[in-house]
Amino acid sequence: MSHLFKAVQKCCSSVNKCHWVPGYFSEGVAVKPLRLIRPKSQNSQAFATHSAENRDSYDYVIVGAGSAGCVLTNRLSEDHNNSVLLLEAGPKDTYLGSKRLLWKIHMPAALVYNLCDDKYNWYYHTTPQKHMDNRVLYWPRGRVWGGSSSLNAMVYIRGHAEDYNRWHREGAIGWDYDHCLPYFKKAQAHELGPNLYRGGSGPLHVTRGKTNHPLHQAFIEAGQQAGYPFTDDMNGYQQEGFGWMDMTVHQGKRWSTASAYLRPALPRPNVHAEDQTFVTKILLEGTKAVGVEFSKLGQRKKVFAKKEVILSGGSINSPQLLMLSGIGNADDLKKLGITVACNLPGVGQNLQDHLEVYIQQQCKEPITLYQAQKPVRMIQIGLEWLWRFTGDGATAHLESGGFIRSRPGATHPDLQYHFLPSQVIDHGRVQPKLEAYQVHIGTMRGTSVGWLKLKSADPKDHPVIEPNYLSTVRKAHEEQASSSKCVSQCYNGHRDCFPFYSL
Repeated sequence: MSHLFKAVQKCCSSVNKCHWVPGYFSEGVAVKPLRLIRPKSQNSQAFATHSAENRDSYDYVIVGAGSAGCVLTNRLSEDHNNSVLLLEAGPKDTYLGSKRLLWKIHMPAALVYNLCDDKYNWYYHTTPQKHMDNRVLYWPRGRVWGGSSSLNAMVYIRGHAEDYNRWHREGAIGWDYDHCLPYFKKAQAHELGPNLYRGGSGPLHVTRGKTNHPLHQAFIEAGQQAGYPFTDDMNGYQQEGFGWMDMTVHQGKRWSTASAYLRPALPRPNVHAEDQTFVTKILLEGTKAVGVEFSKLGQRKKVFAKKEVILSGGSINSPQLLMLSGIGNADDLKKLGITVACNLPGVGQNLQDHLEVYIQQQCKEPITLYQAQKPVRMIQIGLEWLWRFTGDGATAHLESGGFIRSRPGATHPDLQYHFLPSQVIDHGRVQPKLEAYQVHIGTMRGTSVGWLKLKSADPKDHPVIEPNYLSTVRKAHEEQASSSKCVSQCYNGHRDCFPFYSL
């Protein structure tokens, strides 16, 4: 599940500069950590008061060892003059240093175990959604080294070039596709080797599915029979169409940001990473961030930052921590008895998420993964993976998918498909009971906007999450009338000229 969160508006004049910085790209959305920067000219004065209490200090204190936090720890510590402290509320992603012993995270096919386990997962839930018959939706989010990259389905998708170009046009200067592509390539080590769109020597290993399952083949062929093209690389020149998906799997194991970025940085003497460390507050001198307060093993401690405090807790934990620290909507904070440090009503606002619909079909032949989910067969699959990191345990099985336009007026794909030759019901919390397969259909660039707020002043209480799903209506016929020309990157035949295929 991807969340695009716009937490902090322009800070008041006396506050440290607050801005988003480029982070790690996951599932087509940029994960942007918040950096709370103390101006150099005020370093010594701001730091003096707290340093008398506790002299534990680092140049950079990073809160959250998820996708962005792992990348930042690696990149900032490349300069040996920078000392970096990384704090994560959850556990490490290995046990006694072994990936095998924590197979629930590192075996790709075992991903549903972590989606159902609050040991590695914040286990969030939304408010009842009034536009969805008051349903409460489950939001799994990573609480472990690697964050959600240690829990997700390992599909590697960057997003369409026009999405980044739109960000640039709307004011996010430097986020256009031509500017971002070199960084995508720098991060990536694709097993098929480098080309104009792929990287070949980066830290993030990317592979293609290898099961060649007949249902994957049938799904791709069905897409072509419906009039859509085959695309040989959804992250390359042509995203639109159906084909094989890339996955962040390497040598049969999940390749999270903890594997790609954090673990290579840990041997550096200027890096220190803590797990089971729950940050409860940003320490402020006036409106300047100088460190954080955290709880570990039942003890409350403080640590200080000589240069920057960086929040990379994601779209829920980062705004929650800001509000707990007195940075947010003053009226809301006062109601909870929180001292207001800076009135920033934008904190917790502009929360956006996208929905997926699972369409399931019973299979006439016993060729789905249903039999692989029987106890005896699961043991066989597990033993093969533990021994050689091969077999049905070495893939998440979401190996094929596609991108299409929902209507003729759409300038580029706005629906994403994932195909699974099995069933995952309610994030794996309900076991399948028959031979069946499913296709996941997700909307992209949704227009519904929600918010989150604190439930209480207790850091352990989950915030109130209101995504406000399906609260807006898009008038497709108006968009169709306003768009009659073919756009760049369309394929031969021009999708806008094809019949409209509804779901």
